[in-house]
Amino acid sequence: MERLWEITPTLVFSVCVLLTCVNVAETHVGVKRNVRSSQPQLEVTEFHVKSVVVSRYARTTVISSVFNPQPRAQEATFEVDLPPTAFISNFTITSNGKEYVSQVKPKQTAKKIYEAAKEKGQTAGLVATRQEFSDKFSIAVSVPPGERLSFKMSFEQLLARRLGSYELVLGLRPTQPVQNLTVEVTITERTGISWVRVLPLRTDQHLSNTLADDKGDDIGTLWRSEKRARVFYSPSIEEQASSSPKGLSADFVLKYDIIFTDLIGDVQVYDGYFVHYFAPQELPVVPKEVIFVIDVSGSMFGSKLEQTKEAMDTILTDLRRHDYFNIVTFATDAYTWQSNGTIAATAANVKRAKDFMKKLKVRDSTNINAALVKAGHLLRSSTSSREGSRGVPLVIFLTDGEANHGVTHKPTMRRNVREALGPAALFGLAFGRGADYDLVRQLSLDNRGVARRVYSDSKVVLQLKDFYDEVASPLLSDIQLSYNDDQAFDVTRSLFPNYFQGSELVVAGRIHPGARNLDVTLDAFDTKKHLTAENSILISDPQPSEDPSASESTLDQEEISGFVRRLWAYMTIKELLLTAENTSDPAALAELKQNATSLSLKYNFVTPVTSMVVVKPEAQEEEKEKEKEKASEEEEDLDEASSPGSFRKKAKLKLASPVKSTRTHSGRSFASSGDGDPHYVVHLPKLETNLCFTIDGHASDVIRLLEDAENGITVDGRLMWAPPEVGHEDAERTYFDQIVVSRSGAEPVVVTVTLDAVNVSRQGGPDKTLKTGAVGSIRGPDLWVHIDEHLRCWVDLGQGISFLVLLHHYKHPDYLQLNHLGFYLARADGLSVGTQGLLGQFQHADIKIEERERPEGLRRAQARDGSVLGLGTLRRGTARVPVTLKRKKLKDTVRKPHAGLCWEVQKADVAKILAQPYEAYIQYSDRLSPKFMH
Repeated sequence: MERLWEITPTLVFSVCVLLTCVNVAETHVGVKRNVRSSQPQLEVTEFHVKSVVVSRYARTTVISSVFNPQPRAQEATFEVDLPPTAFISNFTITSNGKEYVSQVKPKQTAKKIYEAAKEKGQTAGLVATRQEFSDKFSIAVSVPPGERLSFKMSFEQLLARRLGSYELVLGLRPTQPVQNLTVEVTITERTGISWVRVLPLRTDQHLSNTLADDKGDDIGTLWRSEKRARVFYSPSIEEQASSSPKGLSADFVLKYDIIFTDLIGDVQVYDGYFVHYFAPQELPVVPKEVIFVIDVSGSMFGSKLEQTKEAMDTILTDLRRHDYFNIVTFATDAYTWQSNGTIAATAANVKRAKDFMKKLKVRDSTNINAALVKAGHLLRSSTSSREGSRGVPLVIFLTDGEANHGVTHKPTMRRNVREALGPAALFGLAFGRGADYDLVRQLSLDNRGVARRVYSDSKVVLQLKDFYDEVASPLLSDIQLSYNDDQAFDVTRSLFPNYFQGSELVVAGRIHPGARNLDVTLDAFDTKKHLTAENSILISDPQPSEDPSASESTLDQEEISGFVRRLWAYMTIKELLLTAENTSDPAALAELKQNATSLSLKYNFVTPVTSMVVVKPEAQEEEKEKEKEKASEEEEDLDEASSPGSFRKKAKLKLASPVKSTRTHSGRSFASSGDGDPHYVVHLPKLETNLCFTIDGHASDVIRLLEDAENGITVDGRLMWAPPEVGHEDAERTYFDQIVVSRSGAEPVVVTVTLDAVNVSRQGGPDKTLKTGAVGSIRGPDLWVHIDEHLRCWVDLGQGISFLVLLHHYKHPDYLQLNHLGFYLARADGLSVGTQGLLGQFQHADIKIEERERPEGLRRAQARDGSVLGLGTLRRGTARVPVTLKRKKLKDTVRKPHAGLCWEVQKADVAKILAQPYEAYIQYSDRLSPKFMH
């Protein structure tokens, strides 16, 4: 039997296991995050929030641990109120010392897993879909007496620039004082940080960029350099209790802005992806022509209307003299303050408008269609009467209800409003829980704008004024950011209707392999002139700087490398889903959702088309899994006899007679390998010992692992990006995601191994493909490509040369784990003396290792993994390199990894033992699948 939790951003359901009911309810409460433990009897022992922001892209991890000191089981609830723009990328429960990592699945697949659990006897149900409250993540789990349970969640978001700053909000709501509570934020910005503030804790959940934020002293400890900032906050128990007996219940708010230097913006290119941040400074504010459309139906009675009047009084005061405006109110019908278009925002006209607002009273029903169509007519009327002096056309629309009078059919309303507004941008405000936010959002998106919720239980006047301020100062219109089609592809949205002061436009895309430059063109308009600008970005490795902060700059670039790829995926998924919302064609809709699903699964994002499932096997099933693993390991001990070595027939093998080896375990020893991060292991046959080293490559590097010119054989491996370790975000991690084995000569062949398939391409014949999830083989002259029963890929080229490619697929990956490949030189007897390549060069290299000293009293056979067992000097030619003998986990046969000895070379010294500089082994991407050589 299994314990199962399903996590999805839009569904509400309950899962009952044995006598414990796990309720999962998802609600929307704004743009903050919080974590709560539902039972006061449980002790929250740890509460940690860590956020890493690189070029506005934030990745946040929340960890909460609870302990149950009671003699009975207690229920712990983990809740995180996600920002609407965030995607969950990892969720892990640690129970009784074991981790259970969630899986992201397509929605229907997740539902099938869920239903299957019910059929096994579990009480489970899918209760409802509630889009309005879709931003809260919540899961409840029973904690046995005397045990500890931990939750860990990661989510990712792009921070938007609003009113001249970026804002990161982290919820601190553990529901009790916590002995170990920390918040850590690291910010890295390539162009530099102009200022950063940690504001006083915010107790109002719905406020963002308001003047209220500036009151009080900053909190936490701040370290800052030109391009990096780090904040650490750890309030004591007393400080938490002074806020409330239940501890903190507030948001940690950090705001900052960056240094802008180029009119065309900041373009960053890394590992085949680019991101373009456009936020030009010091442009003049252009006039605007704004229609305020205000709901005065019966539901606005009381405080809602009074708050709206107060906010409008401030907004009207802020209109500039060169602006034009008008007011439309609506209930059963639409009413205009001035019937002939818009009027200038002179002091006298503003006073008249304020007097009009003060006299407003509520009426009957809600006719949204009539009001917005009327606004469009007013804008067209004023444009025709003042040719050449028109400002940027805007409509600011506020309603607290649903359309219940006049045209109420939503598709018809959307069509009518689009036709009426034309080029005007519509910015919608859904006031309170009774407002039809979905309709307001659709109308806004249809008409070049955005929508926002206004929460009636918060400071409404500040919310309304805050929203207006964002669009009050237009600088440019019809902004087109263009990129050369020969250089860039899969580009996200690059045409924008307006650019407002204090905001930022963001575009991401991919770079064609081999492109050396990225040409960027800007076309935009203000009310009087057409603006153009061009720039060409050199696509190359970052060059050392003479600036004193050069080392820090290089570190920033390494950090950004992996984030640009994820940012592109994040933005692309959002745009695919948005396009799907406005698509009526079934075939196009299915394709859009499939593309969004594929990207979501690849990057482990929980989105509206995916769900997250956590499965915890019960004790009996865990025992069965252990037995299966043990049986599998015993089978692998004998697998040498069935590996495809030089096309020999399979030999019958007696259990009492293992294959002989010069090593202490059964199975032929591999000559060398590159696996994991990647870590390289080379067996030195002359010394009968191993050499281990690690090289930090970069995503999309294609590395020449082996090159035997005499036999015409090459092996290339392509690196892909992997998430950085927590606390080491400045260190890039990579895995292999493609291995290409090529052979030239009389029988040329190219074998391309990926995580999904193995493709064999031979001159003069059709390509053949094996799926990596099933046993199969392809034979040819001096060739056997075989996927065995353990789903390992063997490539045997005959004459004593064969390779093994391990396909690492994780059933329950954690944040650091991505599916990847491992490369092993299984048989190297046939390689020529002149073999080169990052791994191949060591097959016949003249290397000596002189052991200098050994720690006293340490027996190597009893040493723990990682223990230092000796110090030595490696000699290769004129190079002298210190090495350390360590006990490590080694994978050097078909068996599972085992403890073995290895001479480790420090990263700083690896270059000294290579025949050529590391850069010489990096091939161009277009050589990954080489043409046949004759």
